[in-house]
Amino acid sequence: MFVENGLSQGHVSALLAIWSVVGIIAEVPSGALADRFSRRGALVASGVLQAIGYAVWIAAPGFVGFAAGFALWGVGSSLSSGTFEAMLYEGLAASRSEHRYPLVIGRTTSAGLLAQIPAAGLASGLFALGGFALVGWASVVVCLLAAAVAVTMPDHRPAVAIDEPGYVETLRVGLRVVGATPLVRIAAVAVAVLFGLDAMEEYFPLQIQAWGVRTTWVPIVVLTIPLGGALGSALAGVGARSADRALGLMLGGAALLGLAAWWSSPAGVVAIVAFYGLYRFVLSVAEARLQRQLPSASRATATSVVALGGEVVGIAVFGLWAAGGLALMTVVVVLVAAISRQLRR
Repeated sequence: MFVENGLSQGHVSALLAIWSVVGIIAEVPSGALADRFSRRGALVASGVLQAIGYAVWIAAPGFVGFAAGFALWGVGSSLSSGTFEAMLYEGLAASRSEHRYPLVIGRTTSAGLLAQIPAAGLASGLFALGGFALVGWASVVVCLLAAAVAVTMPDHRPAVAIDEPGYVETLRVGLRVVGATPLVRIAAVAVAVLFGLDAMEEYFPLQIQAWGVRTTWVPIVVLTIPLGGALGSALAGVGARSADRALGLMLGGAALLGLAAWWSSPAGVVAIVAFYGLYRFVLSVAEARLQRQLPSASRATATSVVALGGEVVGIAVFGLWAAGGLALMTVVVVLVAAISRQLRR
């Protein structure tokens, strides 16, 4: 869509940079907004802002319009990041069911990954019927539907007292929480590093193509990767106790990546799918353990801080992949396994 509206590769890169930078800048402040005022309101605003962003793309298809849409998308995403996890955990805690968080967040993540498959097919069909405009308006509707669903969700955020600290103090407390105790600090670092490792997924299509898979088949082959991730996330709840074996699971994932790099053939996709499933399993359980360590009043802010750390790690992953590809990523996963071991504490 960008290229068809006259944008160069440089323009596209600039747009992606705007999207990323805005999301990083807004990540933690938006979490504090949710903690101080309304987590439900933050989720509703997230869907509305992303819907407006897509509408701007359709109404003003040029660099300025696309940049404005990406900025709105970045702020919208940051409003839901951390807020959703906090709202989910508090909702379960209200019915004394917080022990079910690994199961619920695992199923949620799994559903999100699986949704990529029908979404890809639907996008192709809509484009054939009405081009980018129809795809864009469908995206607007979906975002607004998400906001409408968020309106119905109960917000169990702690009640605001008369002497409740203001927004700035809420932000400061949330930042301090992450480093307050060794337990929280270890869990936060582990989740941030694991979260950042997901940046590898961006390169899997290129890796698969380099192994000799025809470009026309790459999208179909790539869809098997979120299937593996969905399975791993879904199993996270029922196998949460296996997180004590996080070191072994991540080392197994590193071995699979090493096998894929050595194999250098289309069959290596099987190893990548298996790795992604193991990785998603460990990540889901790690997130659950982090939520158990966070105080209720600062949950969204602290989770956003961890998400910001993950974004920074993701940028490092981009550079490392450029330097050594899948082979170097195998070494990185081994290092991540050492960090995952700290989850035993």
